[in-house]
Amino acid sequence: MPRLTVAQALVTFLARQYSERDGARRRLIPACFGIFGHGNVAGIGEALAGPAGAELPYHLCRTEQGMVHTAAAYARMTDRLSTLACTTSIGPGATNLVTGAAGATVNRLPVLLLPGDIFATRVANPVLQELEDPRSYEVSVTDALRPVSRYWDRINRPEQLPAALLAAMRVLTDPVETGAVTLALPQDVQAEAYDWPAELFAERVWHVPRPRPDSSAVARAARAVTAARRPLVVAGGGVIYSGACAALRRFAEEHGVPVAETQAGTGALPYGHPLALGAVGVTGTTAANEIAAGADLVIGVGTRYSDFTTASGTLFGDDARFVNVNITGFDAAKLSGVQVVGDARESLAALDAACAGWGTEPAYRASVAELTERWAAVADRARHADPEARPSQTAVIGAVNDAAGPRDVVVCAAGSMPGDLHRLWRSADPKSYHVEYGYSCMGYEIPGGIGVRLAAPDREVFVLVGDGSYLMLPSELATAVAEGVKLVVVLVDNQGFASIGRLSESVGAQRLGTAYVDRAGGRLPVDLGANAASLGADLIRVTTTAQLRAALATARAAERTTVVHVETDPFEAGPDGGAWWDVPVAEVSTTAQARTARAAYEAGRKVRRTHRVAGDLGDPTP
Repeated sequence: MPRLTVAQALVTFLARQYSERDGARRRLIPACFGIFGHGNVAGIGEALAGPAGAELPYHLCRTEQGMVHTAAAYARMTDRLSTLACTTSIGPGATNLVTGAAGATVNRLPVLLLPGDIFATRVANPVLQELEDPRSYEVSVTDALRPVSRYWDRINRPEQLPAALLAAMRVLTDPVETGAVTLALPQDVQAEAYDWPAELFAERVWHVPRPRPDSSAVARAARAVTAARRPLVVAGGGVIYSGACAALRRFAEEHGVPVAETQAGTGALPYGHPLALGAVGVTGTTAANEIAAGADLVIGVGTRYSDFTTASGTLFGDDARFVNVNITGFDAAKLSGVQVVGDARESLAALDAACAGWGTEPAYRASVAELTERWAAVADRARHADPEARPSQTAVIGAVNDAAGPRDVVVCAAGSMPGDLHRLWRSADPKSYHVEYGYSCMGYEIPGGIGVRLAAPDREVFVLVGDGSYLMLPSELATAVAEGVKLVVVLVDNQGFASIGRLSESVGAQRLGTAYVDRAGGRLPVDLGANAASLGADLIRVTTTAQLRAALATARAAERTTVVHVETDPFEAGPDGGAWWDVPVAEVSTTAQARTARAAYEAGRKVRRTHRVAGDLGDPTP
């Protein structure tokens, strides 16, 4: 029986875990990111530096939140079949994990968090950075990770470690339950030695299942589909994670059903496919949203139906029914839909076979083509601008899309850019579009880009980040440089929070707190490009669209991380898809702007639908 510390046993175990799906095996936890302090340096730090760490490479990041974003992006890029471990000390190191953990869990992405904790023996309490709670000595700051974790445990004795490790791996590899997993590790327990059973360290393969749907559920769904005249598929991230893009394409082509995509589902059908409507919802295209409004059946595949997808319950018509294909019953049950619970690839194949011989009318397919063509003309005008003018944000997106190869990846997150990207980006590959919009977390972009590039080193990665998001986590540029992870970072400088500025104006808040100005209203003497260069990145400054296009070509060909700094006009908005979003407006205000906004808000609320009519057409037997 090997005698190891708890931390050494943990590291040895993690290095020997594998996932498998469809016969392909890969490391489940191929590396560990971390920042060390007194709560983990003598335990996990010692283990990673010693023989136990030889199989688990360590990477230094600059922020705890950033390392979780990197792990989540890595997991998304690998279809949730692999992720990274993240270790921190106690105190602020542990609480800094919370935002990243929430983002991972919201987006159904596995990440493994290993924060240090206070002494299990309590002999030295209170220790540095300990939160003393008069209700119980058992409470520590790592408890803040409980509500944002799908599995949480504190290892107070070495004997507890094996069961906790197995439970953690189960959740990480379960597509139904996955999200952030936290193992809180008291610092004295990390360093404690124990005689471990040798079988704990044998290679272990976690088989990721493809559960097939219930045949009666498929039959019910097929009855609803074949009775529809104007069906629409809404493809979410589950299509891509399950590798169901080919199955979706077969279903759409065989039956003439158009496909609209959520942020996470973008690329499920390639741009230019005759049945691809593109983005749907608040950040959607006019084509997708018009078809959605008239749809009598919505087939949601791998989507959780966020408020952006449903336009806060106003997008789909009164007579719309729903068939929901999802790996989780929780999501499949939404909007009173017919529930087809199972793997997206397997479920689409079964539904395709059950609908054999049925298809939509040619006139319906023609309307899809006409609306798509009409939107493409609008998008083309937004994507291309005067080459000698200062580029708009939409022109920046067009330039980056043109510079990227078909397998290159764009990474973005919060602000107005994801909305413009969703409508305007033209994906040729299901992995070419990587936008974190479930949690819409500012600061995700650069660490997310690192995770994407680590998971797919053969793809170029273009990180699109606004100045507001950039200032949240610019330090991870230093991580990219130090680790030799080459990124092309397009830093869009519009002197403030453009997205919230426009939203603020629309609800009568008059852009309060959304511009980067001093107390006198003057422009701040902040040079974001110089900041990026100080962190080790190469810098190219551009002022026109033509210069931007040339700079992108240079940056793509470079071997080092390059930041392209471009100023845009924050008041020039991109084309809108016409959907409504529920953001409450002050019911009483002294400003005419707010009163007008409130009237529009009330009008929007009146068309909200609950969609409580069952999608099931009933028992077919007399």
